[in-house]
Amino acid sequence: MSSTPMRPEAVSPASGSASRPVLRRPVLRRAGVGAVLAAAAVLAAAGAASAHVTVHPESYVRGATDGVLTFRVPNEEDTASTTEVQVFLPTDHPVLGVLVHPQDGWTAKVTTTRLKTPVKTDDGTITEAASEITWTGGKIGAGQYEDFDVAFGQLPDDTGRLTFKTLQTYSDGRTVRWIEEAAAGADEPENPAPVLALTPAAGAGASEAPSAAAKSADGTGGAAAAGTGTAQAADAGDSTARGLGAAGLAVGVLGLAAAAFAVVRTRPNRS
Repeated sequence: MSSTPMRPEAVSPASGSASRPVLRRPVLRRAGVGAVLAAAAVLAAAGAASAHVTVHPESYVRGATDGVLTFRVPNEEDTASTTEVQVFLPTDHPVLGVLVHPQDGWTAKVTTTRLKTPVKTDDGTITEAASEITWTGGKIGAGQYEDFDVAFGQLPDDTGRLTFKTLQTYSDGRTVRWIEEAAAGADEPENPAPVLALTPAAGAGASEAPSAAAKSADGTGGAAAAGTGTAQAADAGDSTARGLGAAGLAVGVLGLAAAAFAVVRTRPNRS
């Protein structure tokens, strides 16, 4: 007499039997594969973000004086070295009093331009400002980066951001143009230009000092503390960014661990 076969998930293993439900294996395997893909995506995104040319700190108070901008240039080529870096400074909202910190192995050339609109300061009217800084003679190898420090006397107070378009030239002749600007609400472009945010003062009587502790411009590389409140705010922002990056890596590691656990759980018993 025929009987209706039972579905595999309804069958209980007999006493002493080593068999396991079969239909769960593909589900767990799919979960493991998904975890691996998610982890890989997180790690890849973290690596891509770190390859951009950036400016530090990310923000200053408008009209800040006597600070330092650091341009971080990573080498993203495996078979070539970075041999030249050109940073273009805006002249419609000029950075005044530019000084370049000596860099071992590199020679810096500062190009100045006559301003279309002179800038009035407490020290007089400024008619020229730096428009380009070019570093040559050095080398940034694969897996390395270089920080280029630029001191300034005063930042503009009539704009909310400064864009520093940058050209990075490699020993094989290739030039990467970090000149793209993201539109409001759009995703970050493939080759974004370094951007410095300029924020309004916190309130009446607030210090117009940098939003992060600036290095001294005397060639010693020391720190010039000014505007403690804004410096702490910038430090908090940097800590948040580092925390998010660490969290992303942690998610990737946990995803890989989950995938490995799923594979072990679904491996058939061969005994």
